[in-house]
Amino acid sequence: MSKGRLEAFSDGVFAIIITIMVLELAVPHAEGVATPEQLLPLVPVFLSYVLSFVYVGIYWNNHHHLLHSCKRVSGGALWANLFQLFWLSLIPFTSAWMGENSFAAWPVALYGAVLWMCGVAYYILERTLIAANGKDSLLASAVGIDVKGLLSMLMYTIAVPLAFVNRWVACALYVLVALMWFIPDPRIERALGE
Repeated sequence: MSKGRLEAFSDGVFAIIITIMVLELAVPHAEGVATPEQLLPLVPVFLSYVLSFVYVGIYWNNHHHLLHSCKRVSGGALWANLFQLFWLSLIPFTSAWMGENSFAAWPVALYGAVLWMCGVAYYILERTLIAANGKDSLLASAVGIDVKGLLSMLMYTIAVPLAFVNRWVACALYVLVALMWFIPDPRIERALGE
């Protein structure tokens, strides 16, 4: 089965997710003259948006590389891709809840749980595509065990309950995972010789 439709559909969903997130940034309406101080209440919402934008961008980038290294997709890969897109589509909701509640414990924990499920879903998508392309495929050799992905899920597993002890440390772990992935992962590009 060709991967073209899967790529096009996924790119559209990624674009919609980012659009929904930016729409959560409500413009303040004030009586009289507009001042920068009116933006201060939006700082938590903006910070949450930035973190979520980075996460969606990281997933889009890695999704692109993942599909670029495949020759074919299977029916199982289509479902695995939908599973990942489902969890990614929850990022705008959890991001808005977290930002609008100034990073309170429950929203921070739910945000981490959604990130954890995004990581699980991506791992399932990876494994499904490897199965469709063969254990000796370029994708399989490039991805390997995916230590970075497994480490990310471990950090989310720690951060979610930690949100109820210290929400800022939990948020710091989310930022740390994003930074870890923000640095480009050269495995697939190296395997493709790009």
